Amino acid sequence: MSRYSIGEVVRSAYSLALTKAFFPGARLIRRPIYLRGRRHAQFGAGLTTGYSCRFDLGGGRATGITLTVGRNCHMGDNVHIVASESVSIGDNCLMASKIFISDTSHGSYQGDGQSSPNTDPNLRPLHSRPVTVGTNVWIGENVCVLPGVSIGDGAIINANAVVTKDVPAGSMVAGVPARVIKQWDDDGKEWLSP
Repeated sequence: MSRYSIGEVVRSAYSLALTKAFFPGARLIRRPIYLRGRRHAQFGAGLTTGYSCRFDLGGGRATGITLTVGRNCHMGDNVHIVASESVSIGDNCLMASKIFISDTSHGSYQGDGQSSPNTDPNLRPLHSRPVTVGTNVWIGENVCVLPGVSIGDGAIINANAVVTKDVPAGSMVAGVPARVIKQWDDDGKEWLSP
């Protein structure tokens, strides 16, 4: 059985009181939390976050919701989500710590009008492409999910993966860039290598 120190109990009680006051549907929002563009967020009931989570929402041009988080989602410490256009996270998602999910990039690096490496990256125009994370997704430690990616229901993203393209439902991915290493077989009730 895990035992919390007195300091941890006090910090959790403080966070719980502030959660109930400012995020009534959430389970527990640990402090500190950085939430820029709160009006652009829609959080489902039962949300739990770790310490030092950061949400950069709206990106200046947005007028509506740019981040949607489903019900009963659990985020570890230091999860950073950038949602200028659209990041959607389904129900029952579990995220470890130090995860970065972004729909936004400084500059364009494909198609027409690509950004020059001779331009200060901070001065390059922001470009966004929606990110979707399905239901029952498990995202491991230190994962990076890049703009334009869709992660299917029930997928597992192994630790340290960089997700640059869509992840099929019921698949397990790993690596840089992430690739499918296993697929759930519903008939045999097991994960199989492709």
